[in-house]
Amino acid sequence: MAACSFFFFDAEPISEPAMPVQDACALCAKQLARDSDVFMYRGDTPFCSEDCRHHQMRLDARQAAKAAARRQKHFSSATASGRGHRETREVPVAS
Repeated sequence: MAACSFFFFDAEPISEPAMPVQDACALCAKQLARDSDVFMYRGDTPFCSEDCRHHQMRLDARQAAKAAARRQKHFSSATASGRGHRETREVPVAS
């Protein structure tokens, strides 16, 4: 069996300049300094402060609650309109 080597590098490819992926706060658009703390949310979204990150978290929670309420309302209205149209079937039971 032949030995095989694989190399994985975290560095950028040769001859491609380093590009800042995210250099501004996702909420207030304040420039993020390389020497200051960056507060991350959902893995890849940067914020300049804990306040901005928490504000975004509250906005996301509010949006998720509204979406859940819409889904519940849709489900409730679909269930209510389907109540009069139920079929009953006899299912054989093994004895």
